[in-house]
Amino acid sequence: MADYTTIAIAALQAGLTTLMEYLSAHVLTCLVPAFFIAGAIAALLRKETVLKYFGADAPKWLCYSVAATSGTILAVCSCTILPMFAGIEKRGAGIGPATAFLFSGPAINLMAIILTARVLGLDIGIARAVASVTMAVVIGLIMAAVFRGSDEGCKTAAAQAEPEAVERARPGFVNGLFLAVLVAILLIATSSLFEMIPKAAIVGALVLLAAFMMRSYYLPEEREAFLGETWWLAKRIFPLLVVGTFITGMIGYFLPVEWVRTVFGTSSPLACFLASVIGALLYMPTLLEVPIVGTLFGYSAGVTAPGPALALLLAGPSLSLPSMVVIWRVIGAKKASVYISLVVIISTLVGMLYGAILS
Repeated sequence: MADYTTIAIAALQAGLTTLMEYLSAHVLTCLVPAFFIAGAIAALLRKETVLKYFGADAPKWLCYSVAATSGTILAVCSCTILPMFAGIEKRGAGIGPATAFLFSGPAINLMAIILTARVLGLDIGIARAVASVTMAVVIGLIMAAVFRGSDEGCKTAAAQAEPEAVERARPGFVNGLFLAVLVAILLIATSSLFEMIPKAAIVGALVLLAAFMMRSYYLPEEREAFLGETWWLAKRIFPLLVVGTFITGMIGYFLPVEWVRTVFGTSSPLACFLASVIGALLYMPTLLEVPIVGTLFGYSAGVTAPGPALALLLAGPSLSLPSMVVIWRVIGAKKASVYISLVVIISTLVGMLYGAILS
């Protein structure tokens, strides 16, 4: 009885440790800016703008090009991308471009791709970059095909919706610039290129600039809508992330690492599938997926084969147990199940292909 109690306490401590590390490392620098970006998208960005790039009627070459490459400028993880995904989904984006954006945000992080190439090798870095862009497009196209009726409903609702308020008497570039300032806050806050004091000074200046723009160019009701949308997304998503991250830490405590390393020694279908599933369940903070795959799963030491390693790098940053819970809540059980299955299955197939090419 005592042994079970000790194990339970240790598992709870592991869950709490993971949660505390997540809260200390990501809430202020990642999630808070992401929630404000999502609030700005939902409240201030004109629906026509979202529909132009992400709508069901947008040209496929345009919407999927934007969605599949957007992650190159966003240093975000599977949880940080969720508020922005919820924002464009609420604003009328088609399910295909929206899910392509959801996958690409954390998967095609430019810093992570560069770090992968430098630490794990140029070949797997290039493979990750090419596979991530391709997967984003393929997942989006499949989601759009499977849920075509959903997009038809969105187009009908958009056509029947009341016209939005007349554009305010302000320069046309203001909305874009305001969003750019918010994105810059996210990028600088999560960057490792600056020391703490210069980073705090730059972020502080950008926050003041955003506040100045909000007060100078937006009406009181627009400011209220912006803050209201930000708060609505935060209270809907943040509690789920907390619970999911805690559970992920407990799962990590019971993870049989030595057994996993043994199984991952080849690029077999089973190894690549298990890598995709484990990557989808574990929470991998931005950039930390590289040492996790290289050290914890032994790729740098030659313990893990190339196929499972790439599958981990594709499924891991894009999904996690906390993000699955939120995706389920935002788009519903059926769409979430298909999206999660696509990420796992396609990551498995790409890992197998990569392993076969190198064998």
